[in-house]
Amino acid sequence: MTTSDTHPISLVVFDMAGTTVEDRGLVQQSFAAADEHAGLSRDEQDRARMLTYVTDTMGQSKIDVFRRLSGGNEEQAQSANKAFEDRYGQLVRDGHCSAIPGAADLLHDLRSDGIKTALTTGFAHETQYAILDALGWRDIADVVLCPGDGMRGRPFPDMPLTALLRTSAPSVQAMLVVGDTTSDITSGLRSGARVVVGVLTGAHDADQLRAAGATHILESVADLPSLIDAVN
Repeated sequence: MTTSDTHPISLVVFDMAGTTVEDRGLVQQSFAAADEHAGLSRDEQDRARMLTYVTDTMGQSKIDVFRRLSGGNEEQAQSANKAFEDRYGQLVRDGHCSAIPGAADLLHDLRSDGIKTALTTGFAHETQYAILDALGWRDIADVVLCPGDGMRGRPFPDMPLTALLRTSAPSVQAMLVVGDTTSDITSGLRSGARVVVGVLTGAHDADQLRAAGATHILESVADLPSLIDAVN
């Protein structure tokens, strides 16, 4: 590929919890509520194993995670997922939700500079919008996406590619994907994004993100502007 084939970054696709939004262990608390409600685990050891799996699969569609934990029992998976989303949403509405320092300013500044933005998550639509409402972020991004009919969650590339189409970005070479989990990284790579960034404010550490194939590792999304300047 020649230099003339490469577009400057004109779309940044952000993960939410752990990347632009502080998590503070809300996923773990919500899993405990889901397990108690749906009876996923048999004992403490089994519960610990499942919690480890939930942490390892951070960023993925929550209903897909519960389908795997339930061994394919759709009724149990749906019941667990609803309890999880209800608990997470209630924690958010109770005030256990805040922005990663610098994230809001970054989102505003990118749009002011003509760079499109997307916010993506593995949560259901209702939970995603509970977070956006709690932060006053309803209009902060150009596109807001979550898994649903016709759109698979991470690690599939559907959300970054949908953001690309909806913002009319010129090419995957103009797209940057950023997240705190290995699933975020895999999704970004599968989408063909030119830059796939791992941040250290969430679930997975630098070694995990690097092993997943992140092109860059940053302490926080607050460090993103200098990287975009360097890439462009």
